[in-house]
Amino acid sequence: MQKVPITILNGFLGAGKTTLLKRLLGQAHRQQLAVAVIVNDMSDLDVDGVLIANTEIVSRAQHNFVTISADSISSPGGIRRLDAALDKLLVHRRPAHILLETSGSSHPLPLVKYLHGHPQVSLRGLLNLVDGVMLRDDYRGGEALLARWQQNLRAGRRGTENLLAEQVLFCSHLLLTKSDRLTPAELTAMAQSLQQINPYVAVMALSRGNLALEDLLAMAEYDFHRVLRLIDELEPELDAGGAYDIESRVIKDDRPFHPQRLWDTCHRFLGTGIHRSKGFFWLPGRDDLALLWNQAAGSINLDVVSFWKAGVLAHGDSGLTAEERALLHQQMLQQWPGRFGDRRCRLTVIGQKGEVDGFVAALKTCFLTEAEIRRWEAGGTFPDPWPVRMAKVEA
Repeated sequence: MQKVPITILNGFLGAGKTTLLKRLLGQAHRQQLAVAVIVNDMSDLDVDGVLIANTEIVSRAQHNFVTISADSISSPGGIRRLDAALDKLLVHRRPAHILLETSGSSHPLPLVKYLHGHPQVSLRGLLNLVDGVMLRDDYRGGEALLARWQQNLRAGRRGTENLLAEQVLFCSHLLLTKSDRLTPAELTAMAQSLQQINPYVAVMALSRGNLALEDLLAMAEYDFHRVLRLIDELEPELDAGGAYDIESRVIKDDRPFHPQRLWDTCHRFLGTGIHRSKGFFWLPGRDDLALLWNQAAGSINLDVVSFWKAGVLAHGDSGLTAEERALLHQQMLQQWPGRFGDRRCRLTVIGQKGEVDGFVAALKTCFLTEAEIRRWEAGGTFPDPWPVRMAKVEA
């Protein structure tokens, strides 16, 4: 039986893997190509899984979508869950292609080793997404990454630089993301720096996930022979190396954020220690909008995901009939009986140990106090420096 091709989207936190996956899914849907998806999120909040499920192109009900959350897919437990996920996807129907999005802290070595000689799937492309802006700002365009990685090797030490460099080492294709914010000269210099780590890799500039599906489908089978010796040399280090001092925290609260306090906190804390934070939240002046929080390193974007049902009911100009409003109100009472209905904040924060807890504590002070909630419910407003115009997240 012919093996099903699988492509891995690997890369550090905030590099743009979910954006690329959504673009590829949209193309596959338009071309009527049957694809299956596995999404891994190291947090139990599973924000990326929710975003992919919201596209309605794949779903658990269609037996073409599996999420692996609260674990790295590269850990022993993650590999076991990957094995079960593949069995689950392939038992119902054989898709034309499988797309696997890893969590940002996932090392490619265990995945490559697991897929080598797999009886049912064939690895066609191990794509490593590298945030070009992060590489420029934090690693002098890649020069500092190479230097720090070499220093770690000499000292017998493992850190984030080892993970970043080894993601480059194992990949078959390297995508420099956020290229629209970089000059051609910067992109060329970055490619040259990263090819010192992996001279065999093809480097492409990528903006907003715009990779043609045809290019991905045309990728050759992964060259396992190139990395077999590397696996033997590196595997003992990974077994003893821990998780690169990266940790995550989840924030759950039904209250909205105070817009100005949130703005000030983000500008005060965001930097190299906070690699990634993402999730869903709401603001008191925009209480009908379900907002997506999407932060990587020192940059943050807010997007509209959908509309809160409670917000729709609160506005008389929603266009609903009296019967539709009554049905929605009944659904709200049954599923979200809290004081704010379905409106809530759910964020995951990922960063270096010693940095995450301070940022999380500061974020928690940004929620409206009870006095501020009473003021808002009485019609009060709050300063809101966030952009008024936000994009709707699309597939």
